[in-house]
Amino acid sequence: MIIQKSIFLLAGILTLGGCSNNDNNDGGTNTGPTGPPVETGTANTTYKPAFAGQTRAGSIQTTTEIESKVITNGLSAPWGVAYLPDGRLLVTEKAGKIKIVTQAGVISNALTGVPSVNPADQGGLLGICLDPSFATNRMIYWAFSEVVAGGNITAVAKGRISDDEKAIENATVIYRSNTPNASTLHYGGRVLFDKTGNLFVSIGERSVLETRPLAQAVTSSLGKIVHITTSGQAAPGNPAFTQNGALPELYTIGNRNSQGLAFHPITGELWSSEHGPRGGDEINRIKAGANYGWPTITYGIEYSGTKIGEGITQKDGMEQPVYYWDPVVSPSGMTFYAGKRIPEWENNLFIGALSGMHIVRLAFKDNKVAGEERLLAGEGQRFRDITQGKDEALYAVTDQGRLYRIDKK
Repeated sequence: MIIQKSIFLLAGILTLGGCSNNDNNDGGTNTGPTGPPVETGTANTTYKPAFAGQTRAGSIQTTTEIESKVITNGLSAPWGVAYLPDGRLLVTEKAGKIKIVTQAGVISNALTGVPSVNPADQGGLLGICLDPSFATNRMIYWAFSEVVAGGNITAVAKGRISDDEKAIENATVIYRSNTPNASTLHYGGRVLFDKTGNLFVSIGERSVLETRPLAQAVTSSLGKIVHITTSGQAAPGNPAFTQNGALPELYTIGNRNSQGLAFHPITGELWSSEHGPRGGDEINRIKAGANYGWPTITYGIEYSGTKIGEGITQKDGMEQPVYYWDPVVSPSGMTFYAGKRIPEWENNLFIGALSGMHIVRLAFKDNKVAGEERLLAGEGQRFRDITQGKDEALYAVTDQGRLYRIDKK
């Protein structure tokens, strides 16, 4: 086992807030930031935030002594990680494999029975989650890129881990996005169970100019967060989009490429991370039926340097991000910390940053960012996903093949 130690020293005292379920108190910190913003690079745009603290919030630093351990560096482009009831980790690899990793770093053979994926570019075997009744039914759910007539799509499958843990039994594709395209980019791909036993799934708008406007079209599942049952049907109680031909599974529209989904441990609200273009990565508080604006509004620009659409950042009827980055950090998988071992982390959001090569920590007050920290920034890793175990440690996987355990020393 490879061990890395990261110690975060005192930079200011954080006072923990109380916890309630009202809209004005999210159980976050009650103090302001303790230092200058962690981002010092030049922004790609001259856009101004819609409110104070929407970008470049002040820095905070973890005062608890933390140890990060590399459990293994032997994975191949892992994309999703889930914590099993016995403390082992279930990991997807981009090329189309699902493996089990022990706390000692022993990696199983790939489980057989997984449907084929298209691993080209940003595709492959993507996010994964356990059935809430996994302890008895051994069911898992995952997202992947699939080749169909007309191009590639984001799909969701389910299956049972066999008793001998060598195979996925009765793997079944339960949901397919409805607008195939030849693009091999922006699949989204996170899957997450809610408290009612239904699934939220993020689906990207596939990046290309041809499909980009479909993020605003309710007849397409591209650029959306969808809410489905375990059989792939629209979940009960979904918002009603009134336009003709609206898909019943839609929960939000106007999303670009969301690779992170997480529930706040106090409010129960769904949050997402979203890749922007050149600038404009976002953290969003997800509301049923809301329009998150892409590509009509954005805090980013084209990779060529030109404006996107009208070059506007606000429009009536479209949600503002709670937070955005310019330059980008490429936020991917994320989790809220719901443990007690590190009190100053309670209800904070932890996000894997790809191009940023660190783990983002965001502290909140009244659903706005009160401070930002960069963890494991010296590791040189593209952090793809992060989850919290029942042991209250954080577990993160990187594109380079590492699985980290992060906890109080």
